[in-house]
Order: sequence, then structure tokens, then C-alpha cells
Amino acid sequence: MAKVKGAVVIAMLALALPGCKIIKTPTAEEKAAETAKSAFDPLAKVEAIWQPQAIPYLQQRAGELKDVAALAASSGDEAGAKYGNTRKQASAPWTYAVKLSGKVVAADTASRAATIDVDADGDGKADAKVQIGPAIRGTALRDTLEFVNFNEFKNQIEWAQFGKAFNEKINTSLLAALPRDGLNGKTVKVVGAFPLPSSGQLPLITPAELTVEP
Repeated sequence: MAKVKGAVVIAMLALALPGCKIIKTPTAEEKAAETAKSAFDPLAKVEAIWQPQAIPYLQQRAGELKDVAALAASSGDEAGAKYGNTRKQASAPWTYAVKLSGKVVAADTASRAATIDVDADGDGKADAKVQIGPAIRGTALRDTLEFVNFNEFKNQIEWAQFGKAFNEKINTSLLAALPRDGLNGKTVKVVGAFPLPSSGQLPLITPAELTVEP
């Protein structure tokens, strides 16, 4: 009888085995590859929106420097509603989309955070500073876009990395090829963004587009 019972158990196990699924334990290399695949890539995210969304948005939203600066000086909120990101975090400062054309009256290219001073109204005095890198201060480009939101990101670290990725994008695609010598007296055209400046300070513009003419 024992032999018969044993035979029945073996037969039942044999029938059950085909329904079992053997799960392979991933190797360390496979785990690393999967982690890398799902990792946050801020540069890729910026690249994906740069031409189809960011540039058209800034071009459409931007006001002339004199108009943006005048409205921002009288009412930062009104200027923000017209030229800024109305979906910004409540505690965040306003940033404004802006365009300007003018003559370079000074160039600080010795610093890694290089800038040019631009006279946009023809009076010989600087009306704005434009960052030309390679070190770019702030996250003005990110902060001016209405179609990106902090809540879409996992945490503050990813949000900060995303902001810096815009600066890396303009460095590689725009500013790296910009001549550093003989900028004084040249005419520049800029589309970009700047945060509300402190009283008495010039707007510090981060460019999304910048061309230099003779």
C-alpha cells in the first residue's frame, strides 16, 4: 500500500510541475542595467522639449526688455502674469521671458560666469547683462516655462538637476561657439529669461537664443 501511495504522490507532483514558473534571479549586471534604464535623465528631458516646446514658448511669451523691465519695476505680479510663469510655486521669485536687441558696451570674459552688458535703447549705457557662460547662474529658463511643474518630479534634487540641465543645453548648443574676443561694439539679439532683479541691479538674462552681428 505504501508503494502505491508513493506512486500517486510522485504522479501528482509530475502533473503539477508543468504549471510552475521558474523565475530567474537577475545578475548584478542585469540589475544595474535596469536601474540605469529607469534612472532620471535631466539632459534627455530638456532635449526632448527644447525645440518643440521651450523655444516656441519663449519666443511667444517674451516681451521687449523695456516693456518687461518697466512693468516688473512697478508690479512684479502684473509683469509675471503677462511675461512669466503663472504656475510657479508661490514662494518662488518671478522670472520673465524677454527679447532684446542692442550693442555690447562691456564684456567680462575673464570669469567662467562670463557676461556681456547690452545697451538696448541707444543711450550708451547698459540696460541688461546677458550670461554667456560657461558657468550659468540660476535656473531662469526652467522657471519661466509654464508647461513644466515641480510636482511632476520625484524630489527637489531632480527639480534642481532639471534646472541645471537647461544651462548645460545652452552651453553646448549655443554658447560654446560664441566668440570671446572683440565683443564690444557688436550688436546682439537675444531671447531668454531673467529673474526679478534687486533694486538698482540690471536684469541678468539667461539666453535661449543669441546671435552676434558685426
